[in-house]
Amino acid sequence: MASLPLPAALRAPFEGRTWRAVGYVLTGLPLSVAYFCLAVTLVSAGAGLLVTFLGVPVLAGTLALCRGFGAVERARARGMLGLDVRAPEPVRGRTGGALSWMGATLKSGVSWRHLLYALLHLPWAVFSFAVTVALWCWGWTLFTYPLWQWAFPMYAGQAGLQLYGDETHSFYLDTPFEIGVTSAVGLVFVLVGPWILRGLVAVDRLMVAGLLGPSRLASRVTELESDRGVVVDTAAADLRRIERDLHDGAQARLVSLAMDLGLAKEKLAEDPRAAAAMVDEAHGEVKLALQELRDLARGIHPAVLTDRGLDAALSAVAARCTVPVSVDVDLPARPAAAIEGIAYFTVSELLQNVSKHAKARRAAVDVWRTDGRLMLQVRDDGVGGADVAAGRGLAGLTERLDAVDGVLAVDSPAGGPTTVTAELPWRP
Repeated sequence: MASLPLPAALRAPFEGRTWRAVGYVLTGLPLSVAYFCLAVTLVSAGAGLLVTFLGVPVLAGTLALCRGFGAVERARARGMLGLDVRAPEPVRGRTGGALSWMGATLKSGVSWRHLLYALLHLPWAVFSFAVTVALWCWGWTLFTYPLWQWAFPMYAGQAGLQLYGDETHSFYLDTPFEIGVTSAVGLVFVLVGPWILRGLVAVDRLMVAGLLGPSRLASRVTELESDRGVVVDTAAADLRRIERDLHDGAQARLVSLAMDLGLAKEKLAEDPRAAAAMVDEAHGEVKLALQELRDLARGIHPAVLTDRGLDAALSAVAARCTVPVSVDVDLPARPAAAIEGIAYFTVSELLQNVSKHAKARRAAVDVWRTDGRLMLQVRDDGVGGADVAAGRGLAGLTERLDAVDGVLAVDSPAGGPTTVTAELPWRP
């Protein structure tokens, strides 16, 4: 029979997470004292020297030093609190010279936030250090009192731990009941201490993430650059797919058709019947080539989507699925053409997955708008087990949606059913 796990309240004092937090608080105070003293001293010196040119490099060097403090704090938070804060972009001057670097450093909001951290963290570090040491020392001291109470009568010449004493009265914790109550009070401190400690380091986490990380604007620029790369790669992949389909499909068929018509032209005079048969065969090839071109055009952007919107376009996709599919589109208006196209191809890809992998008997597509977002949901009663990390199809869809601030959520337990929900910005 498997043993029952201990409740979280009993595990907390012994977990590595708790002791790492203790180490974070204890090492934080001396570091904060050093940061504060250096920052205040150098900023004061730089401000005093601003009447000369020397103040500018001193202030710029101080801000650079504070960014070094931030690197140390991010490493501490990563190692002891499990908080991974991305380092901000380094300061770069426009011309690459020393003056340009100093100007960029002084204009950098990130650098000033690092200085603010060096100034603000000291009072918080003093408070959290005092609370942590008091809770930890008193808690474990009182909790283990029955183990070391014998030291008082043997070495200190008193009955036990003195709770109160003056010239006429004194009270010692020496009876079994008093020793037990003392240990119980210590146990309360031991059990409560980790949760108070986690609340304290939560403030540290907020300060590190808010003051020592990249700015929101920089993070957004990085995200947009990544999304742009995804869009470019996706567009290049689509162009390669179209070129491949044209080369291996319609183009090859048209080349063969031209050769057949050339042979039919040569045979027209000497063997009209054979020439007629070849022309008839070429006619069939023309129909197949036209169908392939229509399919290719539909894959680029279907005309029915442009003319009639998502309802008609998704109904056409559902009709080509190998299982019965119900389509319910409830939209007050049409979104932006780009969003409409992404929604169409997302549902098309998901229904292809249903046809190829789901082994389903039926599927359903729902499209609606809520809170300025376009919502898509594709459900099937198949075998389940779909995973974004396991297949290129869902991973590619996730990247496409990320590029436009969209989200793809997959709920597909083994044995089914599967529900894939996509969320896109509306952008009318």
